[in-house]
Amino acid sequence: MDYEYERRGVCNAFLLFQPLAGWRAVKVTERRTKHDFAQVMRELVDVHFPHAEKIRVVLDNLNTHSPASLYAAFPPQEARRLVNKLEFHYTPKHASWLNMAEIEFSVMVGQCLKRRIPDQETLTRELGAYTVRRNQEKATVRWQFDVQQARTKLGRLYPQIS
Repeated sequence: MDYEYERRGVCNAFLLFQPLAGWRAVKVTERRTKHDFAQVMRELVDVHFPHAEKIRVVLDNLNTHSPASLYAAFPPQEARRLVNKLEFHYTPKHASWLNMAEIEFSVMVGQCLKRRIPDQETLTRELGAYTVRRNQEKATVRWQFDVQQARTKLGRLYPQIS
């Protein structure tokens, strides 16, 4: 007898993570389009941090991770309102490991996602429980990569100050 894997689809998980505060939110979507990204950015601004003057967002270089996605998804006035509250910072190409969210994703995989999950509803429920627990613990990322190490490893990206 042989086992045949039956794929039941894929989905996407957006992670919003405030590493020093030990806060995170996960949004599961069917796809990973610019419209999905724009909706998550609006949720970040309007739901999670409505009183913030500016929100610094560290992102990898995925093609949907840009202000242009907001303009594709919303009327110009709404996109502009959101863009004015967001400050995008991109990790260097091939260095997304610098992004603390990637570290949190690694923890998430180890504690929650290291198995087959049958459907999007189950994934949403389980990631919700994971998020509640991690937020209650105020779990942070212990960042061990300082500026000097960055200058050594990624010298071409850092200007030399003389």
